[in-house]
Amino acid sequence: MNTHSGRRARTTATVTGLAAVLLAATPGIATAVGENLPPLQPSTDTLTVDSSKACSDEPVYVPRAPELRATVEDTTEDNEAWETNGAGAEFEAWWTDADGAQQRRTYTSGVVKSPIVRLWRTPSDLPADTVVSWHVRAVDEEGATSAWSDETPGFTCRFIIDTVSPEPPTVVSEQYPDDNSGWHDGVGVYGSFTFDSPSQDVVEYIYSFLGSAPERVRPEEPGGPVTIRWMPEEDGPDAVQVRAVDRAGRYSTLTTHDIRVAAGRTPVAHWTLADPAGADNAAAEAGPVARAADGVLFGAPAPSRTDLTSSVTLNGRGNSYLTPDAPATDTTHTFALSAWARPAATGTPMTVASQDAADGASAFTLGLRPTADGPATWAFRYGATTLTGGTASVGGWAHLTGLYDAEDNTLRLYVNGKEVASETGVALVAAPGAFQIGRARGDAGARWRGEIGDVRVWDRVVSRKEIERLGSRPAELVASWDIERTDDGVIPDRQDGDQPLTLHGGAGFYTPDYEACLEDPECSEFPAGALDGNDHLALDGVDDYAATSGPVVDTADSFSVGLRVRFADATPDRPMTVLSQGDADSDAYKVRYDPAASEWQLIVTHGSEPGAAESVVAGPGAPTTYSDEVVFVYDDSEGHITLYVKGEAVATSEFNASWAAPGPLQIGRGHTAGGGWGEYFHGGADTVRVFNGALTASQVKSFAYLD
Repeated sequence: MNTHSGRRARTTATVTGLAAVLLAATPGIATAVGENLPPLQPSTDTLTVDSSKACSDEPVYVPRAPELRATVEDTTEDNEAWETNGAGAEFEAWWTDADGAQQRRTYTSGVVKSPIVRLWRTPSDLPADTVVSWHVRAVDEEGATSAWSDETPGFTCRFIIDTVSPEPPTVVSEQYPDDNSGWHDGVGVYGSFTFDSPSQDVVEYIYSFLGSAPERVRPEEPGGPVTIRWMPEEDGPDAVQVRAVDRAGRYSTLTTHDIRVAAGRTPVAHWTLADPAGADNAAAEAGPVARAADGVLFGAPAPSRTDLTSSVTLNGRGNSYLTPDAPATDTTHTFALSAWARPAATGTPMTVASQDAADGASAFTLGLRPTADGPATWAFRYGATTLTGGTASVGGWAHLTGLYDAEDNTLRLYVNGKEVASETGVALVAAPGAFQIGRARGDAGARWRGEIGDVRVWDRVVSRKEIERLGSRPAELVASWDIERTDDGVIPDRQDGDQPLTLHGGAGFYTPDYEACLEDPECSEFPAGALDGNDHLALDGVDDYAATSGPVVDTADSFSVGLRVRFADATPDRPMTVLSQGDADSDAYKVRYDPAASEWQLIVTHGSEPGAAESVVAGPGAPTTYSDEVVFVYDDSEGHITLYVKGEAVATSEFNASWAAPGPLQIGRGHTAGGGWGEYFHGGADTVRVFNGALTASQVKSFAYLD
C-alpha cells in the first residue's frame, strides 16, 4: 500500500496474542505489530519465460538467457479510500554448477501501482544445457513480501538454455524432385514434400513456396519428419524453402528445394462443338467422338471475344443432346469440367453437362436452376450437394466451371472465371455411366435450350488462373474519338477509321484562346482548358449533337461506352442527355442528368416495339463546370447494367431485356416521351470510347487510356 502520509492510526494499537500466533503461522505474512498487510502471492499462471512460454516444473527450452515475467499485486484490504497499491517483484534463479555447488542470481524491480507485470532480463552468465529453477515473490513499498510463487499451491518454474541450432532439414518429393531431369508432374496435381532434420529436438518446420506466405507444420513427435501436400497453380520454376525450429525456438539454416513444374495435363475429354453445320458427330480434341442426336444444330454463333468459331444449338427436346456413350472421367477422384453456355430460357432446370450414375440418376450436373423470387442461377450438383451462384440471363453467354477436389473433398463452382460458391466435406460419388451434353437423368431430363460450346473435362484440379483465362472475355476497344477541330465537322475514329463522328445542327468546337487573354489587360482569368487535347466538342443545348452513321456495338451483347463532359451551367434548368443509342423512335439506352431530381439517370428499354417498358436506374450527383467522366457498362453474361460517374458506380440494376439497336451512337441528345429528339446537351464533350464487352470497375477508372 501507499500511505502517502506515514503509517495510519488504528483504534486498536496492539494485536492479541492469538492473532500474533495466527500471523506467525501464515507464510509470507508480516508478524510485526502494525497495520500493513503483505502483497498477494504471485500465481504461477501469470509467470512466463520469454513472454510466450508458460511457467512449468518440466524445463522449457530457451535459446538464450531469457526474460522472466510475473504479475504482482498488493492487497487492498488494508486501504483507506484515498490509498493506492504499489508492488514490485523479487526474482530468484538457482542451479547446480559442474562442481556440485549451488549458484543463485536475484533481481528486485521497483515498486509501481499494481497489479502490474514486472520482468527480469536474466544475466548472460546463466549456464547452457543446465536446469535453472526460478520463483518470484511480490514486495510492497514498506518492504513487506508475499509468499514465494512456488509455495503452496504453486510450483517451481524451470528452464534450460539451448545454444545449439538444429541441423537444416532435407526435403524429399517424389512428384516434384529437385533434379535436372526435366519438368515434373504439372499444374493442378498435388505432390508430397517430406521435411526431416537430423536434430532430435526439432518441434516445427517453417516453409514457404515462392510468392506465398510462410506456413508452420509440426511433426507428430520431436525430431520426427513431417509431410505436407502442395499443388502448383502455374507452370515454370518454383521452390520450397524450409527451416527447422527446435524446442528452444532456434532456427536452422535455410534449405531450398528447387522445383520445375510442367504445364497442366490437357483435358481427358474436349469437344469444341465448332463442327460444320449438318455434322452427325462432335469431333473430339481429346477423348471419344460425341454422337449428336437428330435435334442438334451445329454452326450456331460462338461467344464473342473468344477463340471459338461456332457452337451448337439444342432445342430442349428429347432428341437434342450429345454423348460419347462412355464416361469422360472417374468421379471418385479429382475432376473438373467447363463449358460456354447461352440459355434461350431460364424458367425450368436445364443441364449443360452431366455423367450418369449406376442408380438411374446423374452423379453430377452442370447447368442452371430457376429461383422463386429472382433471376435464374447457375448450378453445379455432385451427389447430394448443389452449389448455386451467378446470374443466368436469357441470351447471355456465360463460362461455367465445376470442380471436385478429392484432396480436401471440396466442391467449387465458377462463373465467368470467378468462384461463386464452394463447400467442403462433400462425399465421393461414382459415375460409371456415359457423359452427356445437354441433358441429365432425372428432372425430366433437364434438357438444354440454347447454345453450348467448348466442353472440356479434366482429371485434375484446374487452377484459378487457368479458369480465369478460360472464362475471360476481355472488353475490346472498337471505336475511339479524341475530338479535335476539323474543317469539315467530321471527327475520325482513331481506332480503325470506319466510324467517323459527324457534327450536326451547328455543333462546333471549343478552343481556349490564351493569347487573347494575354493581350487583353482587362483579362483577369484564363479561359478553361479543353477537356482533352487542344479542342473539344461544343454543343449549344438547342439542336447541336454528334452521331455516327450506324451502330458501333451490338447492344444485345455486353458493351461499354463512356466520355468526358463539361456542363455549361452547373445548375441546368432541364434534363439533358449526354449519350444514347436506339432506333428511329426510341433509345435502347440513354444516359442523362435530371436537375429536378439531382441525379444521374440511366434509362434502358425492354425492346424496340412501341410502348416497350423502361427501366430507370439513378444515383445522386451534381454536374460540374470542369469535367465529368460518364461510363455505362452492360454485362450481358451477368444481366447487369451499371452507370459510373467520375469512376464510381452511382447506379446499378439487373437487366435481362437487351436488344440490338440499329441506330447510330448519339452524343448530346436522346428521344423524348413522344418519340422525337430532344433533351439536347449544353456543354462540351470529348474522349468518347466504345467497347465490345463489359469493362471491370478498375478499368472504368482509366477507360480513356485503354486500347
